[in-house]
Amino acid sequence: MKEFKRGFYTGLTLQLAIGPVFFFIINLTLQKTILDGFAGVLAVTVVDYFYITISILGVGTLLKETKFKRVFGYVSSVVLILFGSLILKGILFSTVAVSKISSGADILTSFVSVLLITISSPMTIIFFTSLFTAKVVEYNYTKKELFSFGFGTGFATFIFMGLSVIIFSYLGSFVPLFIIQILNCVVGMLLIGYGIHRLVINIKE
Repeated sequence: MKEFKRGFYTGLTLQLAIGPVFFFIINLTLQKTILDGFAGVLAVTVVDYFYITISILGVGTLLKETKFKRVFGYVSSVVLILFGSLILKGILFSTVAVSKISSGADILTSFVSVLLITISSPMTIIFFTSLFTAKVVEYNYTKKELFSFGFGTGFATFIFMGLSVIIFSYLGSFVPLFIIQILNCVVGMLLIGYGIHRLVINIKE
């Protein structure tokens, strides 16, 4: 239980570094429904737990190899740029004639979209591998204790993101359409910018 709490508090601290995935999930919540938002939360939590598990098992060290890291880096950068471009394209070629951009929930699409964006970050698995290695050294954790720590870290993602979705779902009715359009632009540009940033770093390495 002590390891779980340490992992949970560590995870909450990490969530304060808000990135493109957070804005993407909030965007889903504002444009669609709270269920779409929670589908996104579930997706990012699943990916976190997947990366946490394989990091603890040691598979994450593969991505420290230059060859694997480079290939995964190119693919993930293209995915991020593609998603960002599709969002911006949707804004530019849509007709702003309705009060909301979307017309109801599309849970599976929301889940898959967030899943692909989240899993496209090669830094996540490398980060988790480094984090858990540091914890083994610092606290001399056994593998069982490390799994407990990892479970707490992933659970923090679900709690933080879930509460954010609930808060923004209540704020949604007060958010004008042009604000949602601006948020769309921000999300699209963040994803494209992050993808280009990762692509440039990958080329230079």
